[in-house]
Amino acid sequence: MNHNDFLTSAYGVRIPRIIYGTAWKKDSTATLVEQAVGLGFRGIDTACQPKHYNEAGVGDGMAACLRRGIDRSELYLQSKFTSLNGQDPMRLPYDPKASLDEQVAQSFQTSLKNLQTTYLDCLVLHSPLANQQQTLEVWGAMERIFHGGGAKQLGISNCYDLQQLALLYRDATIKPAVIQNRFYAQTQYDRSIRDFCKQHRIIYQSFWTLTGNPQVLAHTTVQTLAAKYRRSAAQVFFRYLSQIDIIPLTGTTSESHMREDLAIFDFELTADECNAVETLL
Repeated sequence: MNHNDFLTSAYGVRIPRIIYGTAWKKDSTATLVEQAVGLGFRGIDTACQPKHYNEAGVGDGMAACLRRGIDRSELYLQSKFTSLNGQDPMRLPYDPKASLDEQVAQSFQTSLKNLQTTYLDCLVLHSPLANQQQTLEVWGAMERIFHGGGAKQLGISNCYDLQQLALLYRDATIKPAVIQNRFYAQTQYDRSIRDFCKQHRIIYQSFWTLTGNPQVLAHTTVQTLAAKYRRSAAQVFFRYLSQIDIIPLTGTTSESHMREDLAIFDFELTADECNAVETLL
């Protein structure tokens, strides 16, 4: 990836314009991460949540890449703190009886150990907690990690309520640099949230981008562009998103799809073509 394939966050962190997502990869995680980085991915997303992620597998895959000569500084690595209601009670990465503050600290230490690293490029709150007070308590614990140099920036995921995001932004000392949301029609594609993000230099990351949008990928507009550029519909959609500064996550397990996802920077849609795709959302 070259320098055009990155966005720089409000905290000066370079984030690749497409990120490899590692949910649901189980025992294949290490192999897939090593393969993705080998092909050119420089951003990896995971979570300290054994229910859906094999974080230690991500660490093993990364370690293999570092042994092959890739420097840690070239990689953008983000992981998440997941509160109790998002965890498998049989496989908890922290003490459930500990305070929220302590749970965040323990989860973070587990992440560093799993990922075999001394810092995260981004620590993400997996989803808001039951109320604003708890969310802010967890955020405060994340801010301490940021101030200690453990995370270069902070983010939030699965936050679909603009008021909730605005309150967090207002009350946080270290403002969210990233939001990562499911990108689909049911939330009107987070229009109001994305507008807020633009105003406040928050980078929007999308997940479920292909799975959640079969009607977009099948639409004549996208199919016509795919034919014109000799690309897949997925490539056209990912390219459109990258041109409006959305960073899509891709969780593909297919080598050919990995290559296609990385090749979206080899062509560019015109402003009119972007507007045509925009109308589908």
